[in-house]
Amino acid sequence: MALQIGDAAPEFTLPNQNGEPVSLASFKGQRVVIYFYPKDDTPGCTKEACNFRDQWSAFEQHNIAVLGISKDGAASHNKFITKYELPFTLLTDAEPCPVAESFGSYGLKKFMGREYMGMMRHTFVVDADGKIEKAYTKVKAETMADDILRDLGLA
Repeated sequence: MALQIGDAAPEFTLPNQNGEPVSLASFKGQRVVIYFYPKDDTPGCTKEACNFRDQWSAFEQHNIAVLGISKDGAASHNKFITKYELPFTLLTDAEPCPVAESFGSYGLKKFMGREYMGMMRHTFVVDADGKIEKAYTKVKAETMADDILRDLGLA
C-alpha cells in the first residue's frame, strides 16, 4: 500500500556520506524533503541532485532539510557530493533497501527488456509533525526541486 498524504512517514536511521547515523526523528519540527534515486553520478540522478543544489538557498531560507537516499555507499556519496558541490546529506539504504521499501520506493523495474529490483525515483515532503505532506511518484529529475518549491507556495 502506497503512502498517502497525511500518513506518518516511516521512521528510519541510515548512515550518511560520512558513515554517521541520521534519523528522520532528528528533523521533528522541520520540513524534510526525502528523495529516493537509483545511483550516484548517473545522468538523471545528477540532474536531480544539481536542481536541489541550485535551489538550495530557497530550501535553507525556509528551513527545509533535503535528504537524498540511494543504495550507494559512503565513498560513492562523497565523490558525488564533491564533484557537484552538493550542500545536502546523502544516505545509504543498502540492499534489500528496507527504508525505500517502507516508502514504496523499491521494487521491480524494467530496463531494455530486463527485470530487476531497484530504487524508484520518488520524492516525499514530510511536514514538521512527521506526516507526508507531498508525494511525487512521477518525478521529472531536472525540475524536482523547482516543483516542490512551487507546490509548497515558496517559489
